[in-house]
Amino acid sequence: MTGRDTHPMYKAVFRIKSDSPYASSTAQNNTQIELWCNDHCDLLHIAGDQQEGVIEHVSSGVGVRERIKNNGGQTVITEACLKEYGDDYIEAHLAANDCLLLPPLRYEYGAKVVRVLALNPASLSRLYKDISAEHEVTVESKKELATVRSETPVLTASTFLPSLSERQRDVFLTAFEQGYYQMPRGTTTSEIAETEGVGRRTAEHHLRRAEEKLANAFAEYL
Repeated sequence: MTGRDTHPMYKAVFRIKSDSPYASSTAQNNTQIELWCNDHCDLLHIAGDQQEGVIEHVSSGVGVRERIKNNGGQTVITEACLKEYGDDYIEAHLAANDCLLLPPLRYEYGAKVVRVLALNPASLSRLYKDISAEHEVTVESKKELATVRSETPVLTASTFLPSLSERQRDVFLTAFEQGYYQMPRGTTTSEIAETEGVGRRTAEHHLRRAEEKLANAFAEYL
Protein backbone atom coordinates (compact mmCIF):
# COMPACT_ATOMS: atom_id res chain seq x y z
CA MET A 1 0.00 0.00 0.00
CA THR A 2 1.27 3.50 -0.78
CA GLY A 3 1.03 6.52 1.49
CA ARG A 4 -1.09 8.58 -0.87
CA ASP A 5 -3.65 10.97 0.60
CA THR A 6 -7.32 10.19 0.15
CA HIS A 7 -8.92 12.53 -2.36
CA PRO A 8 -12.61 13.41 -2.55
CA MET A 9 -14.64 12.44 -5.57
CA TYR A 10 -17.18 14.54 -7.41
CA LYS A 11 -20.56 13.40 -8.63
CA ALA A 12 -22.82 14.90 -11.28
CA VAL A 13 -26.25 13.78 -12.46
CA PHE A 14 -26.98 14.52 -16.12
CA ARG A 15 -30.40 14.27 -17.73
CA ILE A 16 -29.96 13.62 -21.47
CA LYS A 17 -32.88 13.87 -23.87
CA SER A 18 -32.94 10.62 -25.84
CA ASP A 19 -34.94 8.76 -28.48
CA SER A 20 -33.54 5.34 -27.56
CA PRO A 21 -36.07 2.48 -27.11
CA TYR A 22 -35.91 2.76 -23.31
CA ALA A 23 -36.14 6.55 -23.07
CA SER A 24 -38.89 6.86 -25.67
CA SER A 25 -40.97 4.21 -23.88
CA THR A 26 -41.19 6.53 -20.84
CA ALA A 27 -41.82 9.75 -22.78
CA GLN A 28 -45.57 10.01 -22.21
CA ASN A 29 -45.91 8.47 -18.74
CA ASN A 30 -44.40 8.41 -15.26
CA THR A 31 -42.90 4.92 -15.53
CA GLN A 32 -39.19 4.57 -14.73
CA ILE A 33 -36.58 2.11 -15.98
CA GLU A 34 -33.32 1.32 -14.18
CA LEU A 35 -30.74 -0.52 -16.29
CA TRP A 36 -27.72 -2.70 -15.56
CA CYS A 37 -25.85 -3.58 -18.76
CA ASN A 38 -24.41 -7.09 -19.27
CA ASP A 39 -23.06 -6.54 -22.80
CA HIS A 40 -25.11 -9.40 -24.34
CA CYS A 41 -28.37 -8.28 -22.69
CA ASP A 42 -29.76 -5.77 -20.21
CA LEU A 43 -31.24 -6.25 -16.75
CA LEU A 44 -34.08 -3.79 -16.18
CA HIS A 45 -36.16 -2.83 -13.18
CA ILE A 46 -39.40 -1.15 -14.24
CA ALA A 47 -41.68 0.74 -11.85
CA GLY A 48 -44.59 3.13 -12.30
CA ASP A 49 -48.18 3.27 -13.48
CA GLN A 50 -47.85 2.11 -17.10
CA GLN A 51 -45.42 -0.80 -16.92
CA GLU A 52 -47.16 -3.01 -19.48
CA GLY A 53 -47.04 -0.32 -22.17
CA VAL A 54 -43.37 0.32 -21.45
CA ILE A 55 -42.52 -3.39 -21.55
CA GLU A 56 -44.38 -3.77 -24.84
CA HIS A 57 -42.36 -0.86 -26.26
CA VAL A 58 -39.10 -2.37 -24.99
CA SER A 59 -40.08 -5.76 -26.40
CA SER A 60 -40.69 -4.35 -29.88
CA GLY A 61 -37.41 -2.40 -29.84
CA VAL A 62 -34.95 -4.69 -28.03
CA GLY A 63 -36.81 -7.90 -27.20
CA VAL A 64 -37.78 -9.40 -23.83
CA ARG A 65 -36.44 -12.80 -22.76
CA GLU A 66 -37.83 -13.00 -19.21
CA ARG A 67 -39.91 -10.92 -16.80
CA ILE A 68 -40.53 -11.28 -13.06
CA LYS A 69 -43.14 -9.30 -11.13
CA ASN A 70 -42.10 -8.03 -7.71
CA ASN A 71 -43.82 -5.70 -5.24
CA GLY A 72 -45.44 -3.37 -7.72
CA GLY A 73 -42.54 -3.40 -10.17
CA GLN A 74 -41.08 -5.81 -12.71
CA THR A 75 -37.61 -7.17 -13.42
CA VAL A 76 -36.98 -7.73 -17.13
CA ILE A 77 -34.13 -9.49 -18.94
CA THR A 78 -33.88 -8.33 -22.55
CA GLU A 79 -32.98 -10.31 -25.66
CA ALA A 80 -30.27 -7.85 -26.74
CA CYS A 81 -28.15 -5.08 -25.29
CA LEU A 82 -29.17 -1.49 -25.90
CA LYS A 83 -25.61 -0.80 -27.05
CA GLU A 84 -26.55 -2.47 -30.33
CA TYR A 85 -28.94 0.42 -30.91
CA GLY A 86 -26.32 3.14 -30.62
CA ASP A 87 -27.04 4.12 -27.01
CA ASP A 88 -23.43 3.67 -25.87
CA TYR A 89 -22.20 7.08 -27.12
CA ILE A 90 -21.53 8.31 -23.58
CA GLU A 91 -18.83 5.68 -22.96
CA ALA A 92 -16.31 7.32 -25.30
CA HIS A 93 -16.89 10.69 -23.62
CA LEU A 94 -16.41 9.14 -20.18
CA ALA A 95 -13.07 7.63 -21.16
CA ALA A 96 -11.87 10.83 -22.85
CA ASN A 97 -12.60 12.91 -19.75
CA ASP A 98 -11.42 10.43 -17.12
CA CYS A 99 -14.91 9.95 -15.67
CA LEU A 100 -16.73 6.88 -14.38
CA LEU A 101 -20.35 5.86 -14.80
CA LEU A 102 -22.17 4.95 -11.59
CA PRO A 103 -24.85 2.34 -12.49
CA PRO A 104 -27.69 1.89 -12.89
CA LEU A 105 -28.71 4.10 -15.79
CA ARG A 106 -32.19 5.53 -15.36
CA TYR A 107 -34.76 6.31 -18.05
CA GLU A 108 -37.76 8.51 -17.30
CA TYR A 109 -39.89 11.16 -19.00
CA GLY A 110 -38.18 10.54 -22.35
CA ALA A 111 -34.66 11.09 -21.04
CA LYS A 112 -31.64 9.08 -19.94
CA VAL A 113 -30.37 10.00 -16.46
CA VAL A 114 -26.72 9.19 -15.80
CA ARG A 115 -24.70 9.51 -12.60
CA VAL A 116 -21.03 10.24 -13.18
CA LEU A 117 -18.00 10.24 -10.86
CA ALA A 118 -14.70 12.07 -11.30
CA LEU A 119 -11.64 12.94 -9.23
CA ASN A 120 -11.96 16.64 -10.05
CA PRO A 121 -14.90 18.87 -11.02
CA ALA A 122 -13.16 20.05 -14.21
CA SER A 123 -13.53 16.56 -15.67
CA LEU A 124 -17.28 16.72 -15.12
CA SER A 125 -17.45 20.13 -16.78
CA ARG A 126 -15.56 18.87 -19.83
CA LEU A 127 -17.82 15.81 -20.02
CA TYR A 128 -20.90 18.03 -19.95
CA LYS A 129 -19.46 20.19 -22.74
CA ASP A 130 -18.76 17.15 -24.92
CA ILE A 131 -22.18 15.55 -24.44
CA SER A 132 -24.12 18.80 -24.81
CA ALA A 133 -22.46 19.40 -28.17
CA GLU A 134 -24.46 16.43 -29.50
CA HIS A 135 -27.46 16.14 -27.17
CA GLU A 136 -29.79 18.26 -25.06
CA VAL A 137 -28.41 17.94 -21.51
CA THR A 138 -29.56 19.25 -18.13
CA VAL A 139 -27.39 19.11 -15.00
CA GLU A 140 -29.62 17.87 -12.16
CA SER A 141 -26.97 18.07 -9.45
CA LYS A 142 -23.23 18.34 -8.88
CA LYS A 143 -21.47 17.90 -5.55
CA GLU A 144 -18.38 16.65 -3.74
CA LEU A 145 -18.53 13.20 -2.14
CA ALA A 146 -16.67 11.90 0.89
CA THR A 147 -17.77 8.33 0.11
CA VAL A 148 -19.41 6.57 -2.83
CA ARG A 149 -22.53 4.58 -2.03
CA SER A 150 -22.85 1.26 -3.83
CA GLU A 151 -25.94 0.33 -5.81
CA THR A 152 -27.27 -3.19 -5.34
CA PRO A 153 -28.60 -5.16 -8.34
CA VAL A 154 -32.36 -5.53 -8.46
CA LEU A 155 -32.57 -9.28 -7.79
CA THR A 156 -31.93 -8.85 -4.06
CA ALA A 157 -33.70 -7.35 -1.05
CA SER A 158 -33.62 -3.99 -2.84
CA THR A 159 -36.31 -5.41 -5.11
CA PHE A 160 -38.75 -4.70 -2.29
CA LEU A 161 -37.62 -1.13 -1.74
CA PRO A 162 -39.59 1.76 -3.26
CA SER A 163 -38.21 3.84 -6.09
CA LEU A 164 -36.89 7.13 -4.66
CA SER A 165 -35.85 10.06 -6.78
CA GLU A 166 -32.18 11.05 -6.75
CA ARG A 167 -32.90 14.02 -4.46
CA GLN A 168 -35.16 12.02 -2.14
CA ARG A 169 -32.47 9.35 -1.77
CA ASP A 170 -29.71 11.90 -1.09
CA VAL A 171 -31.71 13.89 1.46
CA PHE A 172 -32.87 10.76 3.30
CA LEU A 173 -29.37 9.24 3.47
CA THR A 174 -27.88 12.56 4.58
CA ALA A 175 -30.50 12.76 7.35
CA PHE A 176 -29.69 9.21 8.42
CA GLU A 177 -25.92 9.71 8.35
CA GLN A 178 -26.14 12.96 10.34
CA GLY A 179 -28.24 11.36 13.10
CA TYR A 180 -31.67 12.76 12.29
CA TYR A 181 -33.30 9.47 13.35
CA GLN A 182 -31.32 9.11 16.58
CA MET A 183 -32.77 9.84 20.03
CA PRO A 184 -32.18 12.69 20.64
CA ARG A 185 -31.80 13.90 17.06
CA GLY A 186 -28.26 14.67 15.98
CA THR A 187 -29.20 17.21 13.32
CA THR A 188 -32.01 19.43 12.03
CA THR A 189 -33.70 19.78 8.68
CA SER A 190 -31.95 23.16 8.30
CA GLU A 191 -28.55 21.46 8.64
CA ILE A 192 -29.58 18.72 6.23
CA ALA A 193 -30.68 21.37 3.73
CA GLU A 194 -27.34 23.17 4.07
CA THR A 195 -25.44 19.93 3.38
CA GLU A 196 -27.53 19.23 0.28
CA GLY A 197 -27.38 22.84 -0.93
CA VAL A 198 -31.17 23.36 -0.97
CA GLY A 199 -33.69 25.35 1.04
CA ARG A 200 -35.09 23.97 4.30
CA ARG A 201 -38.63 23.57 2.93
CA THR A 202 -37.29 21.76 -0.13
CA ALA A 203 -35.24 19.38 2.04
CA GLU A 204 -38.25 18.72 4.28
CA HIS A 205 -40.45 18.01 1.25
CA HIS A 206 -37.98 15.45 -0.19
CA LEU A 207 -37.44 13.89 3.24
CA ARG A 208 -41.18 13.48 3.90
CA ARG A 209 -41.77 11.99 0.45
CA ALA A 210 -38.91 9.50 0.98
CA GLU A 211 -40.25 8.59 4.42
CA GLU A 212 -43.76 8.10 3.02
CA LYS A 213 -42.54 5.79 0.25
CA LEU A 214 -40.37 3.75 2.65
CA ALA A 215 -43.15 3.48 5.23
CA ASN A 216 -45.66 2.30 2.61
CA ALA A 217 -43.21 -0.30 1.30
CA PHE A 218 -42.31 -1.77 4.70
CA ALA A 219 -45.79 -1.60 6.30
CA GLU A 220 -46.92 -4.36 3.92
CA TYR A 221 -44.44 -6.79 5.55
CA LEU A 222 -45.01 -5.88 9.25
